[in-house]
Amino acid sequence: MKHAISRLLLVTSSLGLCASAGAETTLRMAHLWPAGSAVNQEIYQRWAEKVEEDSSGKLKVEIYPSQTLSKADNTYEAAVNGVADIAVTLQGYTAGRFPLTEIVQLPGVVNSAPQGACILQSLYDQGDIASEYDDTRVLFLFTTGPAYLHTRETEIRTPADLEGLRIRRPSEVAGVMLASMGAQPLGMPAPDIYTALQRGVMDGLSFPWEAMKVFRINELTNYHLQVPYYAGAIVATMSQAAYDRLSPEMQAVIDDNSGMAWALKAGQVFDELDKAGREESVAQGDTIHVVEDPLNDADWAAPLKQGTENYLERLEERGLDNARAIYEKALSLRDQCDA
Repeated sequence: MKHAISRLLLVTSSLGLCASAGAETTLRMAHLWPAGSAVNQEIYQRWAEKVEEDSSGKLKVEIYPSQTLSKADNTYEAAVNGVADIAVTLQGYTAGRFPLTEIVQLPGVVNSAPQGACILQSLYDQGDIASEYDDTRVLFLFTTGPAYLHTRETEIRTPADLEGLRIRRPSEVAGVMLASMGAQPLGMPAPDIYTALQRGVMDGLSFPWEAMKVFRINELTNYHLQVPYYAGAIVATMSQAAYDRLSPEMQAVIDDNSGMAWALKAGQVFDELDKAGREESVAQGDTIHVVEDPLNDADWAAPLKQGTENYLERLEERGLDNARAIYEKALSLRDQCDA
């Protein structure tokens, strides 16, 4: 009798394991971009479709855009604590949490989104910044293209023109530089900018051309200054607990859809949107000024270089003695990534 019961339990257990192996798993992805945006459709939805295809339908990704699952400044934490299984966010929303990562946001490091993706993913893959993400499982990292200055009513040509202007800052690093030039930096998530600018809460902002199009900010601005003083770092990451719950086969699917290939795909999407965003501004007759070589420009070189030095010194004061070496490595990767 005991043997019969044991055989029955074994069969039941085996059937349970088979059912579990064939069951579908739904992963919840949180991010801040609009559902209809090319960023959502061409990066996150494509990634979700590829994961579903590679898993033969056993993994499905349910996307929550526009901060519907978590607010932008809490999205990374949502992956840490399991509120989201996958989170995509800009590291600048959590000031001070990713200090070494934010080195790529400094002036002159990133000249295009594909280049920035290559630099940032390389720094992660080679272990320079990996420790900053020990509490989640990184899928891929990338950057926006260079961010410029955009205003409604005030034409900006030199740093002095920023005096007293209320400018939305994309990160703490960029905010410190804006303040050093006399601006009043304001912090707010990207989806809130349109309303704030429309209501006159701020005078302008720093944004890549991509975001000017995606968040419809071109509709409200008339003047643009192409002085690339920062680029936004972005991480797509997964809850470690959610990853650990997957079977080895499904973990392999996630691993196969992580790393440099997807970083570069994301960078290319952002690059195309940068071009489209600028073309949109030109078509509506806006005024665009270009600072060709800002780090050697008579007006802009000093505040941009000083901003970089101030940031690196702050990191060294925090005990991050490798900060300057990582900065130099990022600059060396810049040329490699262009190739």
